[in-house]
Amino acid sequence: MYLIVGLGNPSSQYENTRHNAGFIAVDKLADPNTTWKSEHKALTQKIKIGSEEVLIAKPQTFMNRSGDAVLPLLSWYKIPLNRMIVLVDDVQLDCGRIRVRGKGSHGGQNGLRDIIEKVGDSFSRVRFGVGKCPPQWDLADWVLSKFTKEDAVIFQSTLKHVSPLISLWLSKGIEACMDRYNGPLD
Repeated sequence: MYLIVGLGNPSSQYENTRHNAGFIAVDKLADPNTTWKSEHKALTQKIKIGSEEVLIAKPQTFMNRSGDAVLPLLSWYKIPLNRMIVLVDDVQLDCGRIRVRGKGSHGGQNGLRDIIEKVGDSFSRVRFGVGKCPPQWDLADWVLSKFTKEDAVIFQSTLKHVSPLISLWLSKGIEACMDRYNGPLD
């Protein structure tokens, strides 16, 4: 089994905000005919991608405490770290860009920081560019803001890559994903 975690903040007030890019991305993998299950401080669904069983999850702990949901999910389902990928927003990337990594630092992203503190850094991550914070904005206000109309269109076009990216990761590994997605998207 694999675990795919989309990071974001629960509650309708955060829907469609830049910080919820991970929730939005993982929703692209969800089965619309299956209800989300509440377990281990997360909403989860078991899905099949190709021949692989995958648990998708949206932590309900708020971004800065994402590890409080990820750790028990990994433990309960006995999923090794190398079978987890985290989908997350990135304010260092232009809207519409994707960056895939096999492991590494949190890069200032507090959800990743908390997960790394709880489980270590040996898991894959997909960062979705949500646009760089303008100089006149406070970073917290920027990530909690809704996408502008222009950025929403760009971000939505990026989401068509979620399913193919995850399928590639499951079938060929993280290196193939990095080769394909860490550059201009078609």
